[in-house]
Amino acid sequence: MLSFPEAFSLRGEVALITGGGTGIGFAMAQAMHAAGARVVLVGRREAELTAAVAKLGERAHAFAHDVTDFAAADGLVARVASEVGPISCLVNNAGIHLKKPAVETTTEEFQKVLNTHILGAHALTRAVAPGMMARKHGTILFTGSMASIFGIPLVIAYTAAKTAMVGMAKAYSTEFAAHGMRVNCIAPGWIETEMSRKALDGDPARKAKIFGRTPMGGMGQPEDIGWAAVYLASPAAKFVTGVTLPVDGGASVGF
Repeated sequence: MLSFPEAFSLRGEVALITGGGTGIGFAMAQAMHAAGARVVLVGRREAELTAAVAKLGERAHAFAHDVTDFAAADGLVARVASEVGPISCLVNNAGIHLKKPAVETTTEEFQKVLNTHILGAHALTRAVAPGMMARKHGTILFTGSMASIFGIPLVIAYTAAKTAMVGMAKAYSTEFAAHGMRVNCIAPGWIETEMSRKALDGDPARKAKIFGRTPMGGMGQPEDIGWAAVYLASPAAKFVTGVTLPVDGGASVGF
């Protein structure tokens, strides 16, 4: 039996987190770093990545990469393996938002959201999976959403993308399990980030609705998602795969 805290340790792991420079992505990087992992922050904005790595210090690395450059995924994975070490944990967290009535959402806008959330995640998953299979060890996480659990108006493309992630986690998990790999998804509820504060401070009615349907009241903190990610990537969750874990203060079951 594993002892505590070794069961939750990520020492020896190399975790690549897309969209890792800010918000929930950075919170996951912080928690995984605190658990002992070497963390690799990936994003398009080099300045944000550099600042995030400076906050984390030793065992933190940054690689500029656009997840929608699908052909570059193999090269990124090879560079990380060469400069940091073989990736043993991939966190598909990068995403974009689109708030717009469904009938006004164009095919091009819809495709852009899917490219970032779904095809970008698949490109990186394809790139890291062979190495994980060869080593018989690896975890892959997806950042889902409440939009994959219940209907939210004005976010049809985002909803489709996040719902697809839930299905991908299930399908990957069954295909990869025999190779010593686990795949899971985290569905954050309403989490207090700079983006959510900007959105809700100007919409008191929406804010009241969110708080009213969250049994634990208020909003979660980014670290709540970070520690959930540590658990799912750690030996403590060695028999957990294919699940979507809501971290939402009970919003998905609240009345």
